[in-house]
Amino acid sequence: MPLEPRDLNLPDAPGVYLFRTDSGRVLYVGKATSIKSRVRSYFSPNPDRAMIPQLVSSSDEVDFIVTGSPSEALVLEKQLIRKHKPRYNSMFKDDKSYPFIAITKHEYPRIIYTRRPPKGSKIWGPFPDAGAAKRVIKLLRRHFGIRDERDNLPFGYDDQGGLEGYIDRVRVVESVLDGDAASIIKGLQRKMDIASETMQYEKAASFRDMIAVIQKTISDQIIRSRFYTEVHAIGFASRGDFG
Repeated sequence: MPLEPRDLNLPDAPGVYLFRTDSGRVLYVGKATSIKSRVRSYFSPNPDRAMIPQLVSSSDEVDFIVTGSPSEALVLEKQLIRKHKPRYNSMFKDDKSYPFIAITKHEYPRIIYTRRPPKGSKIWGPFPDAGAAKRVIKLLRRHFGIRDERDNLPFGYDDQGGLEGYIDRVRVVESVLDGDAASIIKGLQRKMDIASETMQYEKAASFRDMIAVIQKTISDQIIRSRFYTEVHAIGFASRGDFG
């Protein structure tokens, strides 16, 4: 029995959708501002892509994951494509169009902005806002003294902790990138308050902007190890599910 749009209980919300076989194999991953409207468009008598009728006829169910915004859906879509490598996404895969933040495996790990993460590196992203990713790297390097792609420390940073101290700082940066930014934001807020109290208003504004950049980057991305727990809802619709 083929998939029928009237049988699919789908939300009118942003997120991603996954066409699957009954064995669980993911055939296609897509994103949408409205999952319900986008998936129903696949059943149009005049689909916008030639492969759609074959995709629909090969699928047994449609899973969906609701996200908080279309930008979250964009990032999650890319992550799921990288994870599942769906057959019908192969001609549309464009991971290289979106940048990542990576921390390399060097003895003194480096934090880099890249569209091709080095093998073995820890990666975060992809980022829909490349500018925000670059600003966060700059901030994290300056704040924690992390080396760049050329193995340079930030200008003026006096690294007195040796390798052990450096690795400790890298671990803190990884925690921030994993979404635990409370420590760095708290420190920046303290510096902002001190600058404001001493009437260094430009400096206070700079700290305020740093906090905003971190918060924006964390809110705009779904971190690789946590996206299944941070999205707002997970569900699926299959043959026989009426809604």
